[in-house]
Amino acid sequence: MKTNVKISLILGLPISAIALYLSFKNVPFSDFVIYLKSINYFWIFPSVVIILTSFALRTLRWRIILEPACRLSFWQAFHPLIIGFMLNSILPGRVGEVARPIILQQRDNVPFSTGLATIAAERLLDVSMLIILFICMLAFVNIDPVLDISFGSYHLNRETLIVIVAGMFKLSLVIIAGVIIISIAATRRLVASLIMWIPAIFFSAGIDFKNRIREKFCRPVVRFLESFALGLALIKDPKKVVVCIGLSIAIWGLACLSFYVIALGCPGILLSYFEIMMVMIIICLFIALPSVPGFWGLWEAGGVFALSIFGIPANQGVGFTIVNHVVQIIPVIIIGVISAVITGVNIWKLSDNKNSASQI
Repeated sequence: MKTNVKISLILGLPISAIALYLSFKNVPFSDFVIYLKSINYFWIFPSVVIILTSFALRTLRWRIILEPACRLSFWQAFHPLIIGFMLNSILPGRVGEVARPIILQQRDNVPFSTGLATIAAERLLDVSMLIILFICMLAFVNIDPVLDISFGSYHLNRETLIVIVAGMFKLSLVIIAGVIIISIAATRRLVASLIMWIPAIFFSAGIDFKNRIREKFCRPVVRFLESFALGLALIKDPKKVVVCIGLSIAIWGLACLSFYVIALGCPGILLSYFEIMMVMIIICLFIALPSVPGFWGLWEAGGVFALSIFGIPANQGVGFTIVNHVVQIIPVIIIGVISAVITGVNIWKLSDNKNSASQI
């Protein structure tokens, strides 16, 4: 994982640096400071409460997804979840997504591949909700079809956003198809049979060589597939799927509400709840790209672009976006560190733990 972290950092640094430059290039520093002084920071406190409530709902949703593999208490699930989000905020490469199943494996004996599958199920719910919200927002929020905003060498407009979301939609369909194939026992057995048949491709090789491929590659992959399928068992229970969808709606609704509450204290950010939701969605689309820890740069670029759609000047857009960004991630970092101390998890060893991730 250490090598992957370095690669992600190398890829993310220039992208984030460029995004930060483009966000600030038209904003005099003095105007930026004056705007920061004009913000009513009281609204931070209710926003933080809303953010933490959304993480409580994320914990409940994850517990439901995990139930077929193991039953965890609220705090048993909360600590790995918040530690994972904290690691995403301080380390590149979204290592928190892998850290969470590693913690489950170490503390609760849940196979790594099973834990990883539950994270995949979570992300599929979130991406699907993001796509649905974007489509709904296009109906509520009027984005001028002729609006074209230059952002460096890119031209960002309504069509660009639709193309991005269409790509996410196609990817989601592929992932859903894969989930169905793995979740259904008959199709999973077929895939396993095809994997076990791989040594036969090497028809000219000796028996020993074929056996090594079967033992070193085929059987571990099939075991991984079976453990992964256990993490996707939620799909077999329609009632739990409906509950998870309901929780996902509430999670994203609260996330938007936290943005909206911060906006109440920011002069010039006179947007409706649905307009703020569009801002949040666009920021989420931006931070899907590689970036430095905490999504610095891309978050600001997405926020400034989204706010400019509604005619908000760059100095106000940058001020609101940076304050909102800090409010969104600092409480997660603090509580994640506290959770790591409480559970005795060494987050630095965890981010470089290759052996745990390889045990399936």
